[in-house]
Amino acid sequence: MTTPYSFSSRLYIGGRRVDGTSDARLVVRNPATEEPIAEVPEASVEDVRAAVQAARTAFDEGPWPRRKPVERAAALLRMAEEMEHRLPELVAVNMAEAGSVRWLAESIQTRIPVAHLRDMAERVMPAFAWERPMEPTIAPGAGIAQGQLRHEPFGVCSLIAAYNFPFFLSMMKLIPALAAGCTAVLKPAPATPLESLLIGDFADAAGLPPGVLNIVTGGTEAGRELTTNPMVDLVSFTGSDAVGRMVYAQAAASVKKVVLELGGKSASIVRADADFAGAARSAIAGITTHAGQGCSLLTRTIVHESVHDELVERILAGLAGVTVGDPADGSTTMGPLISEAQREKVENLIRTGEREGASIAAGGGRPAGLAKGYFLEPTLFTGVDNSMTIARTEFFGPVGVVIPFRTDDEAVRIANDSPYGLAGAVWSADTATAYEIAGRIRAGGVSINGGGAGVNPRAAFGGYKQSGLGREWGEFGLAEYLQTKSISWTAR
Repeated sequence: MTTPYSFSSRLYIGGRRVDGTSDARLVVRNPATEEPIAEVPEASVEDVRAAVQAARTAFDEGPWPRRKPVERAAALLRMAEEMEHRLPELVAVNMAEAGSVRWLAESIQTRIPVAHLRDMAERVMPAFAWERPMEPTIAPGAGIAQGQLRHEPFGVCSLIAAYNFPFFLSMMKLIPALAAGCTAVLKPAPATPLESLLIGDFADAAGLPPGVLNIVTGGTEAGRELTTNPMVDLVSFTGSDAVGRMVYAQAAASVKKVVLELGGKSASIVRADADFAGAARSAIAGITTHAGQGCSLLTRTIVHESVHDELVERILAGLAGVTVGDPADGSTTMGPLISEAQREKVENLIRTGEREGASIAAGGGRPAGLAKGYFLEPTLFTGVDNSMTIARTEFFGPVGVVIPFRTDDEAVRIANDSPYGLAGAVWSADTATAYEIAGRIRAGGVSINGGGAGVNPRAAFGGYKQSGLGREWGEFGLAEYLQTKSISWTAR
């Protein structure tokens, strides 16, 4: 078994590396080769409870929630410095366990989370109004009522991440939780636990008190414990909308706060006056970036009928130049799906699209010459109606659809005719009209002419409708992990 890392793969509970109480193991496979690269403990329910108890004790009795924000910010900066020192290791692990091609592993998967961490410690926390006076009011018979508004840490947080961006998603939850003064139990996805387990090393380097951060592995049972345990105050989950609904229901019994970042079927509206080269590149990126395994990728291209054929030709030309293969090969531009099960799911949806009458303009099968690895060809459907399954269901694979429209109103209607509302885009030379259309799209983030928020820590990331609840990144993410308290007194 070849391992591209040197750190401990054991659980991290109460500031210590532990093997856990179960003999069960999770085998981590490289999705490009199907070969095992590591084994990690599969946490038992007892292990998860121990992690929650450690987080509870650290919150109720430890120093972290009571430290000044400037002190917590200093610890986060120490964590960022250690991450930067070990970025090459993070990149190697990400390519091996998640199947990212190198450019993706070196940017969104690893460097961007560290940039978010620095932004939180250097910009957001110093500027945040942790405490401010309330406006005095006259209380009849009681004199002048005055007081203070305080933001306080929410408590113990369960942080449950998805497999596609393991380090990025774990950090997008952990950064605001730690900044707020919360304590946390982090659970990565069973397929990609290695990068998240490494965060325990960063916590040690930063000098986090024991129990502030705990990291456990596991699947459904571990997740259920994290969403139902009465000692947990907040649950943050990233994953499918189907599992998100279960998380929401499980947390409801004890009225936990829930932050959900779920699925997407994001639409890109391309008007007749658009920059077709840019719109085509965006459509190609929506199909090929991380083999389509991204919730906010633009996978529905809604194009004016007068320029439909021209745009399709440009997309097809770009897809023809995509090199599918092992991410370890520097010439590869699109890697594998995470597992055989995920590939079969995407293939079944492709067959559904054919049965419902859509046409495959490119791809649709497995690439030639790749006997090993969970690869699929980048696939484009034309002749698509928005009522079709392939226009409404999230593939989480390298598949895009093109849908024609006649009027701007029709384009907006098609874009909004979806159970999801995570992201969107508008392409037009008329930027005023594009801005007006962007305002009508019911999604958490909309880009105009490629100028998206992307992974900007100043943006608010989250969705409308079944794409989730709450927001992540920057001050918006920080606010989710804070309670607001009013302390009042009377001046006589």
